[in-house]
Order: sequence, then C-alpha cells, then structure tokens
Amino acid sequence: MKETRPAVTTTQSEALHRRALGLFPGGVNSPVRAFQAVGGVPRQIVAARGAYLTDADGQELLDYVLGWGAMLLGHAHPATIQAIERQARLGTLYGTSTPLESDLAERVRRFYPAAERLRFVSTGTEATMSALRVARAATKRSLYVKLEGCYHGHADPFLIQAGSGAATLGVPDSPGVPASALADTRLARFNDLDSVRAHFDREGSQIAAVIVEPVVGNYGVIPPRPEFLPGLRALCDRHQAVLLFDEVMCGFRAARGGAAERYGVKPDLVALGKVIGGGLPVAAFGGRSDMMALVAPEGPVYQAGTYSGNPLAMAGGVAALSDMEQDPDFFRRVEARTSLLAAGLQASLDRHRVPGVVNAVGSMWTLFFGVTEVSTMDQVRRADRERYARWFQGMLERGIYLPPSAFEAAFLSSAHTETEIDRTLEAADEVLAS
Repeated sequence: MKETRPAVTTTQSEALHRRALGLFPGGVNSPVRAFQAVGGVPRQIVAARGAYLTDADGQELLDYVLGWGAMLLGHAHPATIQAIERQARLGTLYGTSTPLESDLAERVRRFYPAAERLRFVSTGTEATMSALRVARAATKRSLYVKLEGCYHGHADPFLIQAGSGAATLGVPDSPGVPASALADTRLARFNDLDSVRAHFDREGSQIAAVIVEPVVGNYGVIPPRPEFLPGLRALCDRHQAVLLFDEVMCGFRAARGGAAERYGVKPDLVALGKVIGGGLPVAAFGGRSDMMALVAPEGPVYQAGTYSGNPLAMAGGVAALSDMEQDPDFFRRVEARTSLLAAGLQASLDRHRVPGVVNAVGSMWTLFFGVTEVSTMDQVRRADRERYARWFQGMLERGIYLPPSAFEAAFLSSAHTETEIDRTLEAADEVLAS
C-alpha cells in the first residue's frame, strides 16, 4: 500500500501574505517572490540554517534559491554570523572609512584579479549602472550594446529585454521608463556574435561598451558558446570599446574567479555582488586601474552611497570569503555536487520520457521543460512554463524549495551534501513519474 504523504499546511503563510497585500504591491518587496508564475501560497520564511529554510507554519524546506545565489556557504554560516555579531557590538554604521573595506577588497581582488580597483555599493543595480557610467566616461561615447535576456538590475537603461523578472510577469519593457532612457541602447542576442558585430559595423565609433552576463543566470542558466566571449573581447578591442561583465550572479558561482576565470576572458570592468557579502547587501564595481581612476573623488565620475562599505556587510563578506579562500577544494566540491544533481535530474527526465534539459555551470543550474537544448533566448521562450509550475508545486509538496519561476537559476551551497542531493532526486523522480 502506497504511503500517504501528510498534507502541507500553509495557514500562517496565507495569513501573513494577506497582511502583506495591504502593505506592499503584490504583498512582496521583490516581484518573483509573489509566486505569480507558479501559483499557490508564497511561503513566509522565519528562519534558515545550512541548506534549509523554515516557514511560518514550521515546515522545513530544502532550499535551492539560497537568497538568489548569495548563500554559497549556506544559511547562518557560523563564522559569518560570528563576524556580524562582533561588528554589531562595535556599531552598525559610521559614515566613515573602515579597515574592513580594504580587507574585503583585497580578498575580492585575489578571487577576481581583473578588479584591480573597486568601489563598494549596496546593490547589483548600483554596480552595473555605475560601471556603465565609468565606461561612457572612459570612452567619451554614449551608445552601449545589451544582450537580450541578460538582467543588469532595474535602472532605466537596462529595462529592455531584461530577463527573468520582467519575463515572468509578462512585462518586457517597464512602464515609467521614458523612450529617451533607452535611446542609446543597442540590443543584440546572447551567443550570437554576428548580432553584436552588426552594431559595431554600423556605429562602432560611438559604442562605449558591451555589457553582458557572461553566464546568463536571469533567464535560467545559459552558458556561453566557446567563441562568444572571446569574440566580444576581440570586437571591443578592435573598436576601443569597454567589455563589461555583469558577474553579480555568476561571480564566485561559475568558478572561483567567476566566468572570467572559467572562460579565460578578461573584462575591462566588472560588476560583482551576492556572494561577496555573505548574505548581506553588498555589491561592487571595479576593473582596470586607469578606468577606476575616473571615479570621484579621484576623477569626475560621480558615485556615492550612505551605506556603501557598511561595516556589518564588510564584516560578513570578509568572513565568508576567508572561509572559501582557506579551503582549496571548496569550489571543486560544490561544482561536483551540482554536476551530480544535474546529471541525476537529466537521467530522471530521460527515464520518464519527459522532454527537458538541465543546464548547469559551476554551482548554478536550471531545468527547462519542453526543449532539448537551451543556448539562446528563442529556445528559452519555447520552454514549457506550465509544466515548470506543476514541477515546482510537486517539489514544494515534498519539501524542496525551487525558484518560483521557470526563468530563474537555482543554486547549490557547500551545505548541500550528497544526502540532500539524493533526497532531491528521489522527490524529482516521484514528481516526473506523475
């Protein structure tokens, strides 16, 4: 006789979500959390540790969202928590420089040598918009090339063909963004070098930069084809344009040194975030020393922020990166477990004759239904969103928390062991069989 699975209780999450609906648009403070793409009740989380979340109804969920990639060490990592607590007793905000800023910057640079000099900010959006401003100042040009499906934050110039959040809600171009904000944007296609080259052929002397997620993570995980990133580097070199990598998501995820290390292509400027704060709100932009010398007060490019270099965030980041740095096997181990999970999911799809493909790079992965290959945005758009929603709900019923959108990357942490992977594959097999 088949064992009956206990009913999932969502009473407290439902009540808290109703309360939130009267306070926040959609009841959330970031759109994808609203579950609009998958249906059901958005979970209200009250605690997290290691690879697990605990919701308001007391249910434990095995987490593959991990703060949208930030929690590479898992939740409530002891050394990170201790560092934050120690700093909190010394004060949470000074409005001055601190030694912690240099401590974290040196660690970031050891992981990502192309970031010769840095400026800390609080969000990925700040990092990308500031880096683009530097690129324009360095080249004295205004146009830039953006790859469709790559998400670079919610600054006005980037909200055109902007990746998962907009796609999930069916809003490719946000109302409220004036046409003038997009006048200097030139759209090309990820993994299609000819579409980028065409812009340079027409307007090469006016293009300041190409900005790209070198591994797309905000439309699901899409790796670059072998020729794509070297081709972008060559085009930018030929036309004296800036190559700007947005590694807010894939930095520390694609490899120890991000996509730049994995694919052997050095950007002029980079935006980093998520992992570097150990779960606190930290991002950074950086790159060539001569370009970063343009940033105020050393140069004329203005950027500022009250919370930039916040001591709590710096302390958390120092502790997190120190832990990773001290373990020479850290990144290989997390990637190996990600590959194990991805291979197991693909085998389950094939076994149950469910059309789909699992893309994985480093410790990032996505399961796309209804397609057999995903390397372009056209292939992503053909993926089966309704089947993903059913898959999401089936996994959630079994205590597995996945991104509530077919267009978001999932992640692993060092807290995910083979025990968690086995549990996930058993649940996936049940869901795909049904």
